[in-house]
Amino acid sequence: MEKSDLKYINYVKILKEELVPAMGCTEPIAIAYAAAVAREKLGHIPEKVIVEVSGNIIKNVKSVIVPNTDHLKGIEAAVAAGVIAGKSEKKLEVISKVTEEEKQKIKNYIESSTIEVKPSETKFVFYVQVNLFYKGSFVKVRIVNYHTNIVFIEKNGKVIYERKAEESKEEGLSDKKLLNIKDIIDFASTVEIKDIEDIISRQIRYNSKIAEEGLKNNYGANIGSVLLETYGDDIKVRAKAKAAAGSDARMNGCELPVIIISGSGNQGMTASLPVIEYAKELKVSKEKLYRALIISDLVTIHQKTGIGRLSAYCGAISAGAGSGAGIAYLNGGGYKEISHTIVNALSIVSGIVCDGAKASCAAKIAAGVDAGILGYHMYKNGQQFRGGDGIVKKGVEATISNIGKLAKEGMKETDKEIIKIMTEK
Repeated sequence: MEKSDLKYINYVKILKEELVPAMGCTEPIAIAYAAAVAREKLGHIPEKVIVEVSGNIIKNVKSVIVPNTDHLKGIEAAVAAGVIAGKSEKKLEVISKVTEEEKQKIKNYIESSTIEVKPSETKFVFYVQVNLFYKGSFVKVRIVNYHTNIVFIEKNGKVIYERKAEESKEEGLSDKKLLNIKDIIDFASTVEIKDIEDIISRQIRYNSKIAEEGLKNNYGANIGSVLLETYGDDIKVRAKAKAAAGSDARMNGCELPVIIISGSGNQGMTASLPVIEYAKELKVSKEKLYRALIISDLVTIHQKTGIGRLSAYCGAISAGAGSGAGIAYLNGGGYKEISHTIVNALSIVSGIVCDGAKASCAAKIAAGVDAGILGYHMYKNGQQFRGGDGIVKKGVEATISNIGKLAKEGMKETDKEIIKIMTEK
């Protein structure tokens, strides 16, 4: 692919937009970000907060620890952290710098202030509105579609910022409909390394660090450690263990940032850490690793374009298929090997549900990575799932399209039932 090609330029932009740092699970961080912006506009610590959120936000915030809060969980903790200690200019690292004094203030604020959470009946799957009140003043800040997409700010009845937002559109971001497997491989194979080096080297550095932290210490269900202790340290096990350990750390209060993909740190780690581990095993060059990671990252993003940021379909499955594609590339695979790896992987584990961010995400990640690895080895051994086998259709793009339909449309009722189960008392 030529550097002057519009696709080349767009693919670089997509990587820059998607591979960004975040501390903590991104849905509570989006709430903290909205709260920080609202507090700055209000100019005071609010006496009362009303948070209006879609069901998928409730699902993804309910059970996860908010970093830098001394292990507090939930929407109240996220909004309090943003109000007390948030620095909006840091976006998804909005609460990455919190003092011990501020941590105590966050706890005190939750105990002494009114924080009301309201489920919002909205067409937006991703919807956060934070309403702050102080004496006679109030501020509203609304985010839709993705984690930092502020579309509305109002203060004391006056709209001070507004932009049009459509359901499932990603205003202000590059068009991802140009993505396809053939062009992804072409781009990854020809991109000038200097154009993506900063992005990919940061991904390797950040995600490797949190994975090591997850293996060294006690977080969540310690899935990475369980895998290694149970099955040994074969490369297939290590690849799963690293991704799972990073997730366990992140879901359970680790205060290290990760590089996300499609708004998700779990997907960012699942797409990168298995590929990094295989690159070490195969002793490939740094350049080869970078190109393999580009394939994994963009394959993951390509799948998520049809699914959406939030869904009842577990995003780790998309990223597991992406990592399988990257591993196939590291082993010398081209379009045929990578395409069949993706189709095989998606055939194995599509249907695993997302029931929110929590410790079990690490185990689902292990399953997604395992399917990616198995998908590659199936094709290597002359085996494959074919068009007409269940949701598989002839051709990798047709199968990815089917997965998008399954996840976005077919699992809507599943999503509602999951949210209902999770919020029942």
